Amino acid sequence: MKIVMLNGQNHKGSTYHIGRMIADRIEGENEITEFFFPKDLNHFCTGCYQCIEDQTACPFYEEKKKIIDSIDLADVIIVTTPTYCMHMSAPLKSFFDLTFDLWISHRPMESMFKKRAVIISTAAGAGPKSAIKDVKDCLFYLGVPKIYKFGIAVQAMKWDGVAAAKKEKISKKADVLAKKLSQNSLPSVGIKTKFFFNMMGMMQKKGMSSSPAETRYWKEKGWLDGKRPWKKS
Repeated sequence: MKIVMLNGQNHKGSTYHIGRMIADRIEGENEITEFFFPKDLNHFCTGCYQCIEDQTACPFYEEKKKIIDSIDLADVIIVTTPTYCMHMSAPLKSFFDLTFDLWISHRPMESMFKKRAVIISTAAGAGPKSAIKDVKDCLFYLGVPKIYKFGIAVQAMKWDGVAAAKKEKISKKADVLAKKLSQNSLPSVGIKTKFFFNMMGMMQKKGMSSSPAETRYWKEKGWLDGKRPWKKS
């Protein structure tokens, strides 16, 4: 199984340790690829919209492509972000900003509708819930059908400072999530995703897309003729 970890920080703190714990416990022979932000993509979206017409025209395309290609091949996506002011980290948000052209409303990757993901966020106190929601919204619009959540207040600034009882609780939850992520069957696509996808398809048919290039993409995929990315061809 191929696993991609998207880490919303460069350092390996409590959030990273939990994410890696889950990745290491997924059953089978796995290949784990890790990216750290901002180290692996230190750019903000400039809002130039060049990607709408030509995705290769993004000024950061080459750096972004390496990460997107790994995500495309992955079976499982693990996203870790410490809580920054009640939300996901700014570097991770910058990465997701640079993937908006891959949202269902534009040119979604077919593979995204067949993946499982887990979002991990920690904080000394409050904030993991809202940080996780930030990431979940992005993953939903990218097409990921099954998203697990793991938010926890660790009451510590560093992993070494997390109490033993808290670590034991984390370990048990990691076991549960790792088992769920170990499933080989394709995840089911929910009604919300299907509804949103169909609505975007109707807009493409009515000429309400952001560009003709997007409409051509949907036609080439067969999505305007009834095919769906979550169904076996």
